[in-house]
Amino acid sequence: MTPATLRAEHWINRFSDAVGAFSAVLLLLLVANVFYDVVMRYLFNDVSIGMQELEWHLYSMIFLFGVAYTLKADGHVRVDVIYERLSVRRRAVIDILGTVLFLWPFCFLVAEYGIGFAYEAYDIGERSGDPGGLPYRWVIKAMISLSFACVLVSSIGFMLRAINEYRGLKPARGHEPFKP
Repeated sequence: MTPATLRAEHWINRFSDAVGAFSAVLLLLLVANVFYDVVMRYLFNDVSIGMQELEWHLYSMIFLFGVAYTLKADGHVRVDVIYERLSVRRRAVIDILGTVLFLWPFCFLVAEYGIGFAYEAYDIGERSGDPGGLPYRWVIKAMISLSFACVLVSSIGFMLRAINEYRGLKPARGHEPFKP
């Protein structure tokens, strides 16, 4: 029977993969939006402020949600010069402690701050300051809290992976057997 930590890690990784797929779709929408803006500007001499603002909304969301997938894919930044030379168990301990002591408090702080940020924008009816700009500025501001909630969920999977490596339930990252 598969240990519960392996099953939980699997399901959380599927969530993180879905967040990564969502970011990829947002990237495609951004490319289409930029293409539309370029065609309209240079072929038809027409500019849409709303579409230009949508570019930075999409760009922001790609990065905000992409962080959750990057954590799952082990693409985040760390001091690899030291980390790579440590044993699997020591790396796992560093990942667990780093998640609990640094990542989780940061996620809670940003998510909580983001809720107030979005609520204030909703409460005052904040909208673009430019004529023809996008209304409902609170929607993009709400993405801050939502994305950091996704990072929090992904960090649980990251920590479970470290626990599973520490317990020897799975091979260490970078040492997985070849699967054709």
